[in-house]
This record gives sequence, structure tokens and C-alpha cells, in this order.
Amino acid sequence: MARECGARGHKRRVFNPSPTLVSLLTAAPYLFYVSEQMKRGELLGSLEYIVLLALARLDGSAYGLLVLRKIAERTGRNLSIGAVYGTLERLEEKGYISSSMGDPTPERGGRAKRLFRLEAAGQRALQISGQTIRSMTAGLKSRWESP
Repeated sequence: MARECGARGHKRRVFNPSPTLVSLLTAAPYLFYVSEQMKRGELLGSLEYIVLLALARLDGSAYGLLVLRKIAERTGRNLSIGAVYGTLERLEEKGYISSSMGDPTPERGGRAKRLFRLEAAGQRALQISGQTIRSMTAGLKSRWESP
């Protein structure tokens, strides 16, 4: 509710919120999820899972374009290079992969490639997520097959 109040002949509106609105605004910070507080060991997202699998197929080390090509080759999905690099960066923040700069090459005008490497934590995340998917899908194959 708003009400008029005056000081020295000036009129201004003062906002006087209801108790319900005050309690909602007080609780608001607890209604949102902060991704930085996510515990390690959480299941991988589908794109994270696919990117880690592509890195594993590329002998655990590759640059972003090779990862993109491997995903397209194995899944038929046409992802943007930005989606792949965004996922690679997120996986690196989680400690599942690491990156380093390769040697400059003449083909790239003297620029170096950023190489990504699958780490032990990434291998564990793949194993845990794979096991979880297998466990959740066990026995469902017969339901999915048409009679």
C-alpha cells in the first residue's frame, strides 16, 4: 500500500509493503539455485557427458574442433563450436579436464591450438554417470520395443 506523506509542504509517496510481500521478498534469495554451490560428483549433463566421451575416444587429448567433429561423427548432432567450447570450459572449471596451449603451427598463421586433456576426475564422472544411466534403464528395453 502506498500513502501520501508531506515534509515541509512537499508531497511524496511512501511504499508500505504488506506482511505477505515482506515474507516473500525475505525468502526470495532461497528460491534460486546457485550453480557454483553444486557439489562435485553430481551427474553430468548430456552435453558434458558427450564431450567427455568424445575426449576419451580421442585418446584423452584433443582440441575443440576435433571434439566437435568426433561428436558429429558418432552422434550425427550438429553442434556449434561455441557450445563445445563453453562445455569444455565448464568441465575444466569442475576439474574434469585440463587445457594447455600446443605449439604454434604455420597452418594456423603461427597461432597455437588449445589442447584439452581428460583428467582422472573426468574419467570417474564418466563412470559414475554411465553406471547411473545403465542402472536407470535396466529392464526398460522390453517396454520400449513395440509388440
